Amino acid sequence: MATSTYNISPEHLSLEQLYQIFNERHPVALSEESKALIEKCRHYLDAKMESHDGAIYGINTGFGSLCNVAIEGKDLQRLQENLVRSHACGTGAVLDPEYVRLMLLLKARGLSYGNSGASLNTIETLLQFYNNEVLPEVFEQGSLGASGDLAPLAHLSLALMGEAKVYHKGEYRQAAEVLAELGIEPIKLQSKEGLALLNGTQFMLSLGIKAFFDLKKLAYLADLIGAISLEAFDGRKDPFDALIHLARPHNGQIKTAAFIRELLEGSELIDEPKEHVQDPYSFRCMPQVHGASKDMMDYAAKVFETELNSVTDNPTIFVDEDKVISGGNFHGQPLALVLDSLAIATAEWANISERRTYLLISGQRGLPAFLVAKPGLNSGLMIAQYTAASVVSQNKQLCTPASIDSIVSSNGQEDHVSMGANAATKLQKVVDNLKTVLAIELITASQALAFRTKSSSPFLMSFVESFREVVPFIEEDRYLHDDIERARQFIDQLNVDEDLLF
Repeated sequence: MATSTYNISPEHLSLEQLYQIFNERHPVALSEESKALIEKCRHYLDAKMESHDGAIYGINTGFGSLCNVAIEGKDLQRLQENLVRSHACGTGAVLDPEYVRLMLLLKARGLSYGNSGASLNTIETLLQFYNNEVLPEVFEQGSLGASGDLAPLAHLSLALMGEAKVYHKGEYRQAAEVLAELGIEPIKLQSKEGLALLNGTQFMLSLGIKAFFDLKKLAYLADLIGAISLEAFDGRKDPFDALIHLARPHNGQIKTAAFIRELLEGSELIDEPKEHVQDPYSFRCMPQVHGASKDMMDYAAKVFETELNSVTDNPTIFVDEDKVISGGNFHGQPLALVLDSLAIATAEWANISERRTYLLISGQRGLPAFLVAKPGLNSGLMIAQYTAASVVSQNKQLCTPASIDSIVSSNGQEDHVSMGANAATKLQKVVDNLKTVLAIELITASQALAFRTKSSSPFLMSFVESFREVVPFIEEDRYLHDDIERARQFIDQLNVDEDLLF
């Protein structure tokens, strides 16, 4: 674990900073400024409850359509505990613990601004969980993405109370046992705290940000693998000329063309005279297609960065203005739209990658059919392309937008929901599918390149040589499932300089 501690403060936190903090596993603490804001808000709320006779939503009332039911002061702690237990209705697959780790950090940050009424102890307990990698068992299904990610965050919060299970040191165990071993006291919820923990967008945001981090590397690799395919297909360099892209100056398009030109520097193959006048779109239009997806990522980054620097629970407390306002900052619509769009952008990288794979095995431009020396006796990479086509087709099904749906809940009180959580879980699958499709293209491109007598650029040749140590040249038919899995692992384990990602 990294030794330097990151201190949460009201200052803006960028996605690049979050990437470093999260991936390098820096311990996290609250700054003195954040502690003061948290305690100021909590003291204000306690005083408000003593002096105020009227109803304040979620603090001395029921929740959702039960907002008009008053709760007596002696039952306020029980109200919050009942809220957490009753809302822990998640189902489906258990969420990857790494996503839960990010949820803990994002939840602590969202509550740190002094607008939520959460106690200092509750937020510091969130950070104890984060720093000790005590990761609550959270389930993928159950959130409508409107009144916050209620069900997933309820499971997260239940573990803070010492209930349910947590993942720690490679296994799921009862939270109470793990907390006792680590000397972490379960929290006792005060007024409003259960609502503060459950309202918020940290489930869908954590999945979106993790997808974004994965896509930064996959976007880089889509260009790199596409360049290898271009060389293997004996493609032309003209479509990457800077003049073309300056005439249509989309940022992602310009950057993609420039990067591919850089990757091709020193290539003998690219400078060889070509018999063909044009390449198919999957080669020629890489800057336009890859670049458009990168531009979508840039927009997603703005939304994600705004959200991770926001207060998204409800009601929101403004101490200096003496206001407790019930609003809708927990509604996931900004995230739902961008999560759906990011899934579509991701699927397009896979779509165009599969087309390049198809062309490489098609027996064109001097390459043997299916990229084996003796086609017929050997099927070569014929069915690997089928697999890529199947995965790409599934992506198309997964890209039906979740955000166009809405189901009325809570007796009509919550009558429009974002379905952002469903958009987030679908996005994760599309990202994982992209990795498989790129792995198959990399196998295909490196195999095809071996049939060329000229060399590609020194960088691309070095990259292919490293890959062939993991997935060797295919002389005769063999068990390709293992090759695809090894190629995926190669992609997973590849270290890309952070400066190239951000």
